[in-house]
Amino acid sequence: MRIVVLISGNGSNLQALIDACEAGRVQGQLVGVLSNRADAYGLVRAKESGIATQILDNKAYTSRDEYDAALLQALETWQADLIVMAGFMRILTPAFVQHYQGRMLNIHPALLPKYQGINT
Repeated sequence: MRIVVLISGNGSNLQALIDACEAGRVQGQLVGVLSNRADAYGLVRAKESGIATQILDNKAYTSRDEYDAALLQALETWQADLIVMAGFMRILTPAFVQHYQGRMLNIHPALLPKYQGINT
């Protein structure tokens, strides 16, 4: 299984996934990590583990739909079987979620969009 992880920050959940894959507890390969923030430390964690990274800054887009279309295009290059949102601090559009229906896992500690932010 080809796994892509979406992050926005430190990447502690990403590190847990990296460790689980390396130990064989997760049957899959982390093929990419994408962040909406260039300063996300999780990008360093990914690079240190040899995982491809990409930054897609949401501030460069005028709408949520435009950003999600660019996000979808970026993710397609990795041909992911599973998208894991590990603290990705963006609410995704219904069209994006529908595209990955049954192939997305959100491990954010809050139920979005009802409880937003990191201090929920």
